Amino acid sequence: MLPEGNIGAAKLALQKNGFALPCYSDSSKVAYVLQGSGVAGIVLPESEEKVVAIKKGDALALPFGVITWWYNKEDTELVVLFLGDTSKAHKTGEFTDFYLTGSNGIFTGFSTEFVGRAWDLEEKDVKTLVGKQSGKVIVKLEGNINLPEPKEEHRKGMALNCEEAPLDVDIKNGGRVVVLNTKNLPLVGEVGLGADLVRLDGNAMCSPGFSCDSAFQVTYIVRGSGRAQVVGADGCRVLETTVKAGNLFIVPRFFVVSKIADSDGLEWFSIITTPNPVFTHLAGSIGAWKALSPTVLQASFNVDAGLEQLFRSKRNADAIFFPPPN
Repeated sequence: MLPEGNIGAAKLALQKNGFALPCYSDSSKVAYVLQGSGVAGIVLPESEEKVVAIKKGDALALPFGVITWWYNKEDTELVVLFLGDTSKAHKTGEFTDFYLTGSNGIFTGFSTEFVGRAWDLEEKDVKTLVGKQSGKVIVKLEGNINLPEPKEEHRKGMALNCEEAPLDVDIKNGGRVVVLNTKNLPLVGEVGLGADLVRLDGNAMCSPGFSCDSAFQVTYIVRGSGRAQVVGADGCRVLETTVKAGNLFIVPRFFVVSKIADSDGLEWFSIITTPNPVFTHLAGSIGAWKALSPTVLQASFNVDAGLEQLFRSKRNADAIFFPPPN
């Protein structure tokens, strides 16, 4: 389903002193810090380097052409999730990264003549420069190398902590949502993706709903476990599964999805293939059924007025998330 949706997914894990070498990608992405803390270096086209402190819960929008590096100096492993759009990638459904340095970096591909001419270096210096690049993708920094320290002002507009941001939805004993959009993280407009962090309380349910603007939804389970069902065309249930931390699943355009958390709750991070997603929920106080006329519902369900009134009278106080039954 990832190639069909033109979506890629990847995880980066850095142990102490792990340094992910500078690179750029053929895809725009949203990065989400699943664990730990560290530093991200970000260079937007024709812009200065931004050095950003990152920690668990941070989301960063990474447009086309951005150069990034990542570093972890802490004992706890730093784990970053990447979800993004591969519609312009070399391979649909996959990210291809292009490294500036390292044994697979651009310097190793050019001849010494071209490197020397481009950077005004003598041949012996070119050979030393290229020959020293023995690491690939990730290296462990040793010795006295001190990478740039993060600057607080560099975080503005570059990162948003979803665990600390104002809640867009907060239902007691139900769940909470933080939505990333062009208002709180403007760069998602350039990335062309929206995202959200959803935390569902123990045994609570997320209302069945669908993206009504032709968007795919890709969901990574961050914490907990639960059950998920997806219904597609012709009323066919296309997925019924137990989801748990580490799982990734995709909901096709217009398909309806619902989840019920286990007793330990369920938390997930999703991207939606539009920067300001719009969802239609089918149950709850804002459910689409509430907008339909009683007689339309009665005729559609082929039931009497009494059952239609019973159906309509339920879920008048709960929106999107439903606390567990008493």
